[in-house]
Amino acid sequence: MTEPIERAANAIRDGELVVYPTETVYGLGADALSETAVERVFEAKGRSRDKPVSLGVPDVESALAYVRVTDREERFMREFLPGPVTVLCEKREAVPDALTSGRSRVGVRVPDHEVALALLREVAPVTATSANVSGRPSATRPADLDSEIRDAAAVVLDGGETGGTGSTVVNVEAETIVREGPNADEVRSWLDANDGSEAQ
Repeated sequence: MTEPIERAANAIRDGELVVYPTETVYGLGADALSETAVERVFEAKGRSRDKPVSLGVPDVESALAYVRVTDREERFMREFLPGPVTVLCEKREAVPDALTSGRSRVGVRVPDHEVALALLREVAPVTATSANVSGRPSATRPADLDSEIRDAAAVVLDGGETGGTGSTVVNVEAETIVREGPNADEVRSWLDANDGSEAQ
């Protein structure tokens, strides 16, 4: 484990915020199971409390500890994760309502980026939300970070320039793409080809 990853993991364990790269945009990470840490994410972003935040994990197996999934949802996750896709799944009790704005589903993200995955293998789940003040452009380089985010973060992990477009958000059960991003056409094709009519 590299020294920056170790510092970032320790910061998250201590309830602090960390900026980390993904294959889409830079993310703002905190302990996703800590209401206090999640609240810090909302404060740093100036984000409305009625807009939920996703959680990041290193693989699908890890995700299953925090969400309940149907067979179809799990097949979808294993097809598209890791990758620039966020999957809305029914949360387990350990996931705080602060993260989901009281909703029953939480977005699951497994980023396809070696720095993000190295961090998540050390500490997870971590909040997965763009590292920007709400309403401002997402950051694709550390130099693009809003000063408010930079000031709030204990550690900024530099992974170079990222892809630049937020992940595609999918509700597999409802067969809907909530937000279009990378791989949206492939996601739509999968939903059409696996239409949910088969037994769960």
